This record gives sequence, structure tokens and C-alpha cells, in this order.
Amino acid sequence: MKNSYKIIFLVFLSVQSIYSQFTLDGQFRPRTEYRNGFQTLIPDAADAGFATNTRARLNAGYATESFKVYLSLQDLMVWGENAQITPIDSNNSFSIFEAWASLKLGGKWSTKLGRQVLSYDDQRFFGGLDWAQQGRNHDLAQLSYKDEKFIFDLGLAFNQDLDENGGPLFGFQNQGTGYPANNPFQYKTMQYVYLKHQWQNFSGSFLAVNTGFQNFDEEGETDGVNSTFTLGTHLNYKKGSFGAAANAFIQGGKFFNGADISSAYLLGLELTYKASSKVGLGIGAELISGDDTTTDGETEAFLPTFGTNHKFNGFMDYFYVGNHVNSIGLFDIHASANFKLGEKSSLFAKVLNFSGEQDLPSGENSLGTEIDLVFTQKFKGYALKIGYSHLFPSDGMYELKGVTEEDAASTQNWAWAMLIIKPKFLNTANSGQ
Repeated sequence: MKNSYKIIFLVFLSVQSIYSQFTLDGQFRPRTEYRNGFQTLIPDAADAGFATNTRARLNAGYATESFKVYLSLQDLMVWGENAQITPIDSNNSFSIFEAWASLKLGGKWSTKLGRQVLSYDDQRFFGGLDWAQQGRNHDLAQLSYKDEKFIFDLGLAFNQDLDENGGPLFGFQNQGTGYPANNPFQYKTMQYVYLKHQWQNFSGSFLAVNTGFQNFDEEGETDGVNSTFTLGTHLNYKKGSFGAAANAFIQGGKFFNGADISSAYLLGLELTYKASSKVGLGIGAELISGDDTTTDGETEAFLPTFGTNHKFNGFMDYFYVGNHVNSIGLFDIHASANFKLGEKSSLFAKVLNFSGEQDLPSGENSLGTEIDLVFTQKFKGYALKIGYSHLFPSDGMYELKGVTEEDAASTQNWAWAMLIIKPKFLNTANSGQ
């Protein structure tokens, strides 16, 4: 009788494996940083920052022929932030990074509901922001069509806050839908359409995004929505050793604070060439419109709102990473090289020269030059990355950051080391998918 139960149980597991798949994996990513001018100029009188923080994630996925669900739990820890034997996490950093369900609707259509990462093309406007330990996610509903060469995505979001007292069932407000936001990243509503077509050596995409921000009158009552719209395209060509990619975006409507957006734009071009099996070269430029600050209630500055901005304009994050919003814009010219040093090691080097798209009040617009270096070594089951960046500021950078050259430290640099471990705990076989 016991053997019969075992046989029935094994048959049940076999049937389940045909129609479903369960995955359980994680990530452990500690990063140590030395900050002596990261994001902004450090004064000579200040000491450099030095700390280690860690991202820990546990990811679970379950897929069948008709649906898939995914859950990603995350905690962020700065070494030493919690006193020993403290029963709770002092910074409330534990969160659900992703929680979504994807349903197959028939044919090539599907929908994805819940908290999810939006990442398109080179992540210039929508990206997962994976460099930041917290990452970036969105709560929304997405309708998708996908075949071998064409992608269509339609996304809709409507954000709402909790009742001030949590409500009897920890719910949202019973009256009204006010959603205060004090920054351009916390939208009330969002609608977007993304289209992409792939040809033999060329691909092109189109993105249209509308984000709405709750507006309030002097009495604190809701007073409509300030809407920002962004239209853009990403073009990518690759043949043989040569590659080219271009971005073109425009922005209009109203900024989150009610300012009119006038003719804001972003233009970018990247050229790559694989010189050999061990050397890859790149050169590019990006022009982002800025605000001359002479017209009240209006801005000409473009904001790559939800992009992985750490990837662009220098790894020291002086621009568009929680800063440089509604500022003088940016003209970035850069060159890079990627060297394969061994079977599992590489070195990436990049030089960037920065200028303002608009002049500063003094008439200056030269901002400086940055050098970025990243060494990667892969091991069996994990990887180590070590980076160093150095900024050579010009007169305009001192003015932009509000630190005089006399008061600023003579050396502005940043160094880091990051260990990446991605354990695979469980992955059931799936012969039916």
C-alpha cells in the first residue's frame, strides 16, 4: 500500500512537471564604496565617505501553459546600520521588489498585472536601474503582443495612497483620490505605448508616454492633473564589426510642479566597432536640452525620467541621478574601449567631456572631464567588479555645484568593489512549455 502511494505521488509530480515550472533563485550583492566627490564636488574640509551596503533578493517564479506568476523579495542593508540584538530592521528596507502575474490571452497576446520592471531598448527612458541597490519598479497593468519581429506594449497605471490611518482593512481612502507627489518620479497616472520592429540588421522602436501628477490648490484640495508627455524613438543598426544606435526624444505638457515644458529634447548617437576578438571601441555624443531659468513658470529642460541614468553621462552620477533636474542641460561627448583580458576577465574604460547645453549665469558652460574604469573578473558561480572614476572639473562645474574652486578638494574621485552571487536554488524541468 505504501508503494502504491509512492507511485501515485511520483505520477502526480510527473504530470505537474509537464505543465508547470517552478524556479527559485536569489542574489547577494555587497558593494563597498569610497566617495570623494561622488554626485557632487566634495569640499576640501570634508572627509570622504566609505561604507558597504548589500542587496539581498529572493526570487520565485511559477509558470504553466496559461499563466506565470513572479515574486521578488528584497532587503537593502548598510553594514552597521542596525545595533546588535535589535529585533527589527532600523531602516525599513525590506520590500517586495516585484509581484506580478502574466496571463496568456490567446495567440500572441498576453497581459501582465502588478509590480514590475519596465526596461526598453538601451534603458534611456525606461530602465530597471539595476545599479542602484533598490532598483526601480512600477505598479501597472500591461497588454502585450509579441511575435518574432514585432512587439507592442500598452501600459496603464493609476496610483493611490493609503488612508492616513490605514483604514479598518489597511485600505485606500474612501473618498477622493488625492495623491501628493513632491518629485517628478512619483506619478499619479501613466499611460504608455511601445512599438518595436526588428529587421535583418536594423531595429526601430517608438515610445509614447503620458505621466500625470496630482495638482492641489491653495486650500489643499485636488485641482486637476499636470500631464507630461514624452515621445521618442530608438534606432539600432549592427552589421559585422560595426554598430550604430540613436535616440531622439521630445517632451512637452506640464512639469510635476505646474511649469510649462517648452520644446524639451534629447538627442544621442553611439557608434561601436569591434577592432578584434579582444578589443571593442565606441564613440558617441548626447545633447539634452536645459532651462535658461529666465522665464518664470516655463522650462525647456528635458528629463529622462525613468531611465537607468547611471549608465549614461558618467558613472559618478553628476547628472540626472536624483540631481540636475530643470538645470542647464548637458552636452556629453565620450569615447570608450572594452578590453578582454582573459577568458573570464575584462577592462572597460571611458572618457567623457561635459558642457552645459545652456550657459550658466556667469556665461560659463564648460563642466569638466570624467574618466571611468571598470574591471570585471568572473569566477565559477560568481563575479567581482572593481571600479574607479576621476573627475577633472572645469570652472562651470564649481559654479553649477555651488562650491568654489578654493573650497573644493583638489582630487574628486570615486572607487568601488562589488561581489555578485546569483544562486539557483531550484528549477524544475518543464517539457511542456
